Amino acid sequence: MGILDKYSLAGKVAVVTGASRGLGKGYAIGLADAGATVICCADEDAKATADAINAAGGTSESILMDVTRIEETRKIFESIRDKYGKLDILINNAGVEDINKFVDVTPDQYDKIMGVNLRGTFFTAQAAARIMIGQKKGKILNIGSLGSAIGLAESSVYCGTKSGVVGITKTMAIELAKYNVQVNALGPGYFRTPMTEPFFQDPAHRKWIEERIPMGRTGTEDDALGAVIFLCGEASDYITGQIVYVDGGWLAS
Repeated sequence: MGILDKYSLAGKVAVVTGASRGLGKGYAIGLADAGATVICCADEDAKATADAINAAGGTSESILMDVTRIEETRKIFESIRDKYGKLDILINNAGVEDINKFVDVTPDQYDKIMGVNLRGTFFTAQAAARIMIGQKKGKILNIGSLGSAIGLAESSVYCGTKSGVVGITKTMAIELAKYNVQVNALGPGYFRTPMTEPFFQDPAHRKWIEERIPMGRTGTEDDALGAVIFLCGEASDYITGQIVYVDGGWLAS
């Protein structure tokens, strides 16, 4: 096998949560372009992602899934295993944000963000890991953020969840290493997506963001895909428990 073959995802079966929009949609399309069969798990809009993949010559389907429904999620993963015979990749992407000052955060806001970003991430990874343990192979890519490493104003709960993602990623990596399952996290910087759009609608906040990025621009979907394909393919088989930041140099400055 040549080195470039290790970046191919041909024959792999991948699940992407939160695949209906934003970076999740981009991850799903990128995995399919690299050869994977992609199951887009999200709300009803995930069908459009799967349709776009199929129209481009890839292989995809969509499944309605709410990561806060733990037992339902487990059954969905079991059905995917039964249908395809395996599960090679999970991109654990589903996430929400609800911008508010720390002193004004309500219990409902807290529970919503924690429920999707940390509890949902944890138990979705657990459902995938139970399958991967049995087959003694797999890749789990959790999605962190700049907020995994630094605080961001008006995003206290979000940053708390994304810091937690790093902690559970490292622990999962340790426990699953003996089963040949690699667990890493991706830390996107500022990408313009439906979730981050409120930041860009505020001229002062947008200026602050753009001035903080050494490369002078926010990220595009394509900017994230190189790291994603690497961490989901055989080229990264000896890498686990890491978080790779794709941030245009933000954390270096």
